[in-house]
Amino acid sequence: MEKLIYKYLALAYGQYFNALSLVSKRKAAEKAFTLYCSPRKGKVLPHQKEYLDAAKHQIIHTSNLEIQTYQWLGRKETVLLLHGWESNVFRWKNLIEKLQEANFNIIAIDAPGHGNSSGNILNVPLYTECTNEIIDTYNPSYVIGHSMGGMTTIYNQYKYPNTAIKKLVSLGSPSELSELMDYYQNLLGFNNTVLSELEKHIYDQYKIEVQNFSAARFSESIEQKGFIVHDELDLIAPYSAAEKIHGQWKNSSLLKTSGLGHSLHQAEVNQKIIDFLNS
Repeated sequence: MEKLIYKYLALAYGQYFNALSLVSKRKAAEKAFTLYCSPRKGKVLPHQKEYLDAAKHQIIHTSNLEIQTYQWLGRKETVLLLHGWESNVFRWKNLIEKLQEANFNIIAIDAPGHGNSSGNILNVPLYTECTNEIIDTYNPSYVIGHSMGGMTTIYNQYKYPNTAIKKLVSLGSPSELSELMDYYQNLLGFNNTVLSELEKHIYDQYKIEVQNFSAARFSESIEQKGFIVHDELDLIAPYSAAEKIHGQWKNSSLLKTSGLGHSLHQAEVNQKIIDFLNS
């Protein structure tokens, strides 16, 4: 029932954007973009609170936001963790335990509009600006991102090349923004007029051309070693995205899993990450 309600609500939004575009294409695009960037989940749940509160570190002020950081101290290099859409730092609990066992120093952040961070929207350009500030503050040697956080990891290294970062890990990351826009259009059913104006709005706001915003293309210039993990049955981000990224990232390795889903928080994946960082 919940999925059915969500389906019809999405279609209602699409029809609203179509109707609004007859009056103002710009306003239709603005509202479509705001909806696209507005998480419905990701705030800290009651069973997550105690674990996260115990690790709260400083709040970083950047991009008119308060970004909550968390730290688990270790004697080895610093690892930065970037979660994905409608999530928060708690999603890393299993990996954090493995990183602690290996004695890494761990920094994690709640993305804008998620967890204990402020804000109401999230997109890769905004996430990247926040991430770059965190990297400048904590100087991590390794960055690990899941899903949208993986795309941000790649885009951040492309936009702000940092030779102090030694290795990058991308888990279940999408590659092409154009594919995400196509999915959004199909989900809501809005017309090509709205889509075209939405792409123009994104360019006006971020100087990003949707057709050229590609994690695979960004990866081509990255010199650091990369470890890409993706499940062949991923229903959120297609496995083809990992193949595209790996194909352009000359210093990367690709681990294809089967049946582990999009989250990729299983023990075998976490151990492979530790092995990669230690290699």
